[in-house]
Amino acid sequence: MARRRDLFSYFIPNTHFPLYLLRFLLFIDFSFFIFHSSRYHYSSMLPLSDRIQQANLLLCPLAVPHQGRLGRVVPEPDDAIRFPFERDRQRIIHATAFRRLQGKTQVFTPAEGDHFRTRLTHTMEVAQISRSIARALRFNEDVAECIALAHDLGHPPFGHSGESAIDVWMQTHGRRFEHNLQSHRIVTLLEHRSSLYEGLNVHREVADALLKHQTTHPITGEILNVCVEASITDLADECAYCAHDVEDGINAGLFSYDEVRNCALVARAYEHTKIHGTGLAGAILHLLVADIIDTSTEQAAQVQCSSQIRLELDELRSFLHHQMYMHPLVREHSVNGATIVSQLCHLYEQQPNAKILALEQRTGSDRIEAIKDYVAGMTDAFAEQECHALRTGTVANPL
Repeated sequence: MARRRDLFSYFIPNTHFPLYLLRFLLFIDFSFFIFHSSRYHYSSMLPLSDRIQQANLLLCPLAVPHQGRLGRVVPEPDDAIRFPFERDRQRIIHATAFRRLQGKTQVFTPAEGDHFRTRLTHTMEVAQISRSIARALRFNEDVAECIALAHDLGHPPFGHSGESAIDVWMQTHGRRFEHNLQSHRIVTLLEHRSSLYEGLNVHREVADALLKHQTTHPITGEILNVCVEASITDLADECAYCAHDVEDGINAGLFSYDEVRNCALVARAYEHTKIHGTGLAGAILHLLVADIIDTSTEQAAQVQCSSQIRLELDELRSFLHHQMYMHPLVREHSVNGATIVSQLCHLYEQQPNAKILALEQRTGSDRIEAIKDYVAGMTDAFAEQECHALRTGTVANPL
């Protein structure tokens, strides 16, 4: 009874009536918060199916709906909160192959400087551009972003020179190598996140979009009907590397600001920088993205740029090819990287390590496929380290 009297006297004392009133109101308010806040929060969120239905109203008719059309290879129950393609995005970002992109060459090797683009930062820029175009044209941003995040997962170390080196080695065995097909192989087989399925089990819209230049599925033989979001990512990829290679080339001293301004697109972008005070790469992207949005329509089966921008892009790409990609400094690193990749393939063919044997067994592939998968997944630094260890007989880093 004493405890009850103490509690009662706390809220209704004999004196200080205003204090009693304040304490009583605070008690009521706090009780309401404790017992009802969580219930209020969750009841305010609509069921996933209702939220997907609402979101689909914002999409144009040709866009991939938020629930997808083709589904996953292995059906899965929906998540209570995330949209289906949001889950695909999370799986790609958390993939081992995605993290390794930070150590792979875009044009310059990661060892040449901290401020040059890597394969990872390029991928992030492509994803951002893809979302911007998709949103403006009312296509599915999540699908476009997923395709962008996964489009370079299959790139081997040392950029396109590394890709060419693996392809040459594969041709000696009557096969070919192409990084887009390898990206598809990663998300459908090589990544291992669950005992219930192979790969990442992303939606078919995402996986099929990685099969660039393919008219039929490499496994099922089905005719591919790739979504429009895939063409958005293709254009975003071209926009990204043309813009950031101009910036990286200038910063590396491969060509001057005045030299690249001879290209019509860069000259117009330069005028844009003077008006808006932006950087050159950002101004190039602004012109390209604005043109794509103005040229394309929501009813178009393929997103595209105007004929004028196509000519200006081709001119800029030609400039970058001669002044940057074929520059002696870049070529020196490219040749060195190709040599490392080629030597790794031949050395592993003679003496495969435990990881290659395990990969061969897990994927059901033959030795050549397993070697290709292992080498293509390496970062530049690990490939260099592993090649040196194999040639000298020393022990490489087990990681």
